[in-house]
Amino acid sequence: MPLYIRDDEVDALAAEVQRRTGASTKTEAVRQALQREIARIAQEVPLRQRLAELRKQAEMYGLPNRDFDMKKFSDELWDDE
Repeated sequence: MPLYIRDDEVDALAAEVQRRTGASTKTEAVRQALQREIARIAQEVPLRQRLAELRKQAEMYGLPNRDFDMKKFSDELWDDE
């Protein structure tokens, strides 16, 4: 089935992809672009999984020390003694 591009902007994008990739035709350029996009999407890590990994890392560190005095710590870093 032939590919007909009726939108001027899409046609210009296809022509640019063709030029930049060296594809023999616009159809081939669109095919390659779609294949790359499908591969990119397939490699994306779902948000739910990314959040689960972040929670796991946060649990490794535990809760912050509520008794930690950042001002005192900073002052000690700059102390000349």
